[in-house]
Amino acid sequence: MSPFIHDMTTKSVVLMNFRLSLPLHRAVNLCKYWRMPVREVYQPRVPRNEQRIVVRGADYCIYEWGSASAPLFVYLHGWGDTGSTFQFVIDALNAEWRVVAPDWRGFGRSAAKCTSYWFPDYLADLHVLLEKISPDDPVRLVGHSMGANVAALYAGTMPERVQALVNIEGFGLADSNPDDAPARYRAWIEAMNEEQRFSEYDDLSALASRLVKRHPLLGVAESNFVANEWAAQGSDGVTRLRADPRHKLPNPVLYRRAEAQACWRGITAEALMILGSASRFQRHFSEASPPPFPQDRQVVIEGGGHMLHFELPGALATAIEEFLLPTL
Repeated sequence: MSPFIHDMTTKSVVLMNFRLSLPLHRAVNLCKYWRMPVREVYQPRVPRNEQRIVVRGADYCIYEWGSASAPLFVYLHGWGDTGSTFQFVIDALNAEWRVVAPDWRGFGRSAAKCTSYWFPDYLADLHVLLEKISPDDPVRLVGHSMGANVAALYAGTMPERVQALVNIEGFGLADSNPDDAPARYRAWIEAMNEEQRFSEYDDLSALASRLVKRHPLLGVAESNFVANEWAAQGSDGVTRLRADPRHKLPNPVLYRRAEAQACWRGITAEALMILGSASRFQRHFSEASPPPFPQDRQVVIEGGGHMLHFELPGALATAIEEFLLPTL
């Protein structure tokens, strides 16, 4: 894909939405001088709609694909991600689905006015969203990483609201040591007085290159698509992530795995856990006991890492559909 479009009728060039009265060879030289990157961006096959909903004081961005009359499932993204990057999986689905995916508060195009982010807020936000999306019927939840952990906790806390659960690489966390509490509280207090920042980039292409380096199975066009969803260029020319840096603050509340397991035991929906064979998180938690989901099933996607929806969206779509179709 070229950064300029030839207009042979006027012998000029349309460049970055500007019409230049320049011969073609001079326009090409101008592009070289500006070092404009050639960015091939993934083109979605299934269009998405966006809407904004106020949820417990947070301004939520909600993405939706498919017909309102199609069977529904709700996708919950992981930490630092956005709901919109599930697009690759959406495009690989074979059946007709209505898929709804929020950007969690403070991620992507959602915003919240707060000084800290607390994990229970995600569960409460999800409950309000489901009351708006499907007030009368239990839903099918599909979550990745942090989103999968939210989905699993919610499914055990409000089991009557969940029909089926797909957990993609959501292992919970390692258990904490109560003796670490004073140091954790101190770290949180001291961090509150420091400016939190995410990495910044010269442009979207630089972010896309980093994504490809971290996820070699992610194509160039796909990485540019993700970069466009994850970040935006500011008025100063710097590209910054669409995420509140306060998400980087340490959590002063220690993780207690026994509490998570108590919630998991409350799940009544059928559950599927999807793992990537090359996931570093799977290796890290391989010695931990698996989540005690009733009728738990597991699918391992060979060659996939933690970001399965980036790396192997076709295989992930197949695993999701094979599990959810019998629930229709």
